[in-house]
Amino acid sequence: MAVTGSGHADEADPGESEGLPMRDLRAFAEIFGRIKQDYVEPVGDRELIEHAIRGMLAGLDPHSAYLDHEEFQSLREGTSGEFGGLGIEVGMEDGFIKVIAPIDDTPAQRAGVKAGDLITRLDGKPVKGMTLNEGVTLMRGTPGTEVELTIMREGEDKPLKIRIERAVIKVASVKARMLEPGYGYLRISHFQSHTTEDMLE
Repeated sequence: MAVTGSGHADEADPGESEGLPMRDLRAFAEIFGRIKQDYVEPVGDRELIEHAIRGMLAGLDPHSAYLDHEEFQSLREGTSGEFGGLGIEVGMEDGFIKVIAPIDDTPAQRAGVKAGDLITRLDGKPVKGMTLNEGVTLMRGTPGTEVELTIMREGEDKPLKIRIERAVIKVASVKARMLEPGYGYLRISHFQSHTTEDMLE
């Protein structure tokens, strides 16, 4: 679908320096209305506005972005190093979520989740067709709430169902070890709000 506004964006608006560019806003409103009326599928107002905001920021530079509420919460979790979840490192294999390893002393480890387990359902919802991010989002949640994992495990004839209560998971961004006297190895996997303090320790 291609639409053009009746306004001329390349013509300077006399009032642009003093306030909102009304001519461009009228063009935006016109295109907004045409999309609502003529697009091949119904589109919600909120969805269109969010796309417009994302487009404005993406057009400035590759480092500017708009975050909705869920994306902002995810960013805060990533930078704080704490989130409500199960405590497992996961990847994708054959369309299922594969457990790389349970994190020590977390609900997943205590419930008996093992490396190599394939998660096929989350609270009864098939994992096939989900992205890894969608699956991780379903496993995360408010500490104290529960989620049921349906798991295929090598050596087991039938799928296992494991119910796990979410807890606050703390992820270390800095790992270090001594290689030999006078030499050490320090790895920063990602940056969090307390990475500098952890590194100095």
